[in-house]
Amino acid sequence: MLLIVNFSQGIINEAVSREFNRGGQVYFLHNEVNTIQFMYEKLSKLLPDARIGIAHGQLKEKELESVMQDFHQHRINILLCSTIIETGIDIPSANTIIMNRADKFGLAQLHQLRGRVGRSHHQAYAYLMIDEDRKLTSNAKKRLEAIQLMEDLGAGYHLAIHDLEIRGAGELLGDNQSGQMHEIGFSLYMEMLNKAIKQLKAGEELDIEKPITSNREINLHTPTILTQTYCPNTNERLVIYKRFSSCKSQDELVALKEELIDRFGQMPEQTKDLVIFHKLRIDIASTEIIKIDSNKKSTEITFQKNASIDPIKLIDLIQSDHRFKMNGPDKLKVALEEEEVAKRVTFITKKIDDLKV
Repeated sequence: MLLIVNFSQGIINEAVSREFNRGGQVYFLHNEVNTIQFMYEKLSKLLPDARIGIAHGQLKEKELESVMQDFHQHRINILLCSTIIETGIDIPSANTIIMNRADKFGLAQLHQLRGRVGRSHHQAYAYLMIDEDRKLTSNAKKRLEAIQLMEDLGAGYHLAIHDLEIRGAGELLGDNQSGQMHEIGFSLYMEMLNKAIKQLKAGEELDIEKPITSNREINLHTPTILTQTYCPNTNERLVIYKRFSSCKSQDELVALKEELIDRFGQMPEQTKDLVIFHKLRIDIASTEIIKIDSNKKSTEITFQKNASIDPIKLIDLIQSDHRFKMNGPDKLKVALEEEEVAKRVTFITKKIDDLKV
């Protein structure tokens, strides 16, 4: 369990007492060697029964080895340390880590340090403490938000992507170490790069002025949202919205839907309609439709100019079903009275399939 909290003696006392009561040990990370002795004195007063050892990179080799052996043999139960424990430490009985001034660490460091605990069957706790009297930088806030959201398998990869987006990254096809990737985001940059590579491999002429995606507008005239009661965390909702937008196939969408039901329970109507919205978006992604406007009384479908629609099928549709009519050269309108969004979308996708050449 990962918690981001303001520095508090009460929380430190509670976290340490919980760990001691189950026979465990605690890492207390204080990454300022010049003030680590002051923190030792502070912890000694706060936790008089604790056996505290200090470990950092400026200790002599034998001193450091002795402290680590004492911690490993349970002769000390709190290791007050620097980031020297970042790698190579495996002590299953240490299942609580408290990181002081967590906002000063990098995203990869936070992920690595968090991994020092949770190496046994016990519930692990990682407390990321920040100073409430100091204003966090924008990047520090983003790092803490990212580490808090990443709890699943494969979190390391996703954290690396977040880290690239926060810090910026170099030009993949240039000689500059710091490019403009942070201006558009890593995901969009990679999408643009992949599209350019595919065009070149196919022998097509690269058109850098052409939009990366064709803009398609869908309006179902109903709320399509993740409600606050369904998913309370704002940052988590933003991540899920992004994941919905990234779905390229119905299988991906179904998998995401099942994951949300597993995590948050049955969906409210607004979230069901969000899934239906993206189902329609995926269905028309490979078509020449640029806009769908559907309300409870009618639906209007706008096609690209010179769209490859079978004119015979279109004429047959208009003649056989008087609800359909052309509303200009590139718009098909249907007087469909249907309140249920799912039925409207099913009807729309079926008719679009019928009109394909």
